Amino acid sequence: MGPQKSINTPLLLSGLLASMLLGGCASGTDPWKGWNQGAQSFNDSLDKGVIKPLAQGYQWITPDFVDKGVTNFFSNINDIGVTVNDLLQFKILQGGMDASRLLVNSTVGVAGIMDVAQSIDLPKHREDFGQTLGFWGIPTGPYLVLPIFGPSSPRDTVGLIGDALLNPLTYVSFIGGTAAGAATAGSKVVDVADTRADAMATEKIVDEASTEKDRYEFTKNAYQQRRTYLVNDGNTTEDESFELESGLDDNVDDALAKTTAASPAKAQPIEPAAPLAADALKAEPASHHVLDLSSPESK
Repeated sequence: MGPQKSINTPLLLSGLLASMLLGGCASGTDPWKGWNQGAQSFNDSLDKGVIKPLAQGYQWITPDFVDKGVTNFFSNINDIGVTVNDLLQFKILQGGMDASRLLVNSTVGVAGIMDVAQSIDLPKHREDFGQTLGFWGIPTGPYLVLPIFGPSSPRDTVGLIGDALLNPLTYVSFIGGTAAGAATAGSKVVDVADTRADAMATEKIVDEASTEKDRYEFTKNAYQQRRTYLVNDGNTTEDESFELESGLDDNVDDALAKTTAASPAKAQPIEPAAPLAADALKAEPASHHVLDLSSPESK
């Protein structure tokens, strides 16, 4: 068993690296479309049957100030990884800001429940290990939909592992015993419910902007645009941008108008991020693949 494991591990990593390199050369293709559509269908069913009802229940019983505090708490934990990835990308000034943000919110903000740093001009940044790999020239590879996690790529799949290693909750579940493991699992459920609840408005926009027939292409292009935008800090070239199918960008604008009109009190301002108004994935480790149409924070 031992020798077999030692052989399989390098082979697995080599295969993953090869698929990333080949995917980089075959940009614009979708070689895993059959798998992706099946995984997306599975994720949609899981969301409809389990995750969305859980999020709706969470949203119903949780006051707004508690909901905001929970979001801030997990965002503060995420800032540990953000700071490390800043430094890995040589963003020294931003790394200093994010380290200061982490320190302020962890102390004055009571473990990050209050976002005090935002009020003293220390904004939230989005950096993850997938972006760091992109910074170092690792190609993204073909579009890949992961069960449960959602839209991704070979590069961002490796990035998810890196993000997990930078999250202290990962280690609590391993070294803290049964009670700590149960508490960590519970915190993950809360994080997923909180993230999914925050994505309710986004879901309405996606439903309005795409039909069942073109939903796959809409999600794929939105995700690819978002990741390209983040990896390049907004400095995308014409060759790096991804075009949505004709008419989808107009559908996004129509959907935004309908969503705002339907719920003016709850509506959040949503602006275009990359060339179109379709961003993908709120970049928190535990919610790394939840469709998000909000513009990325300025860096």
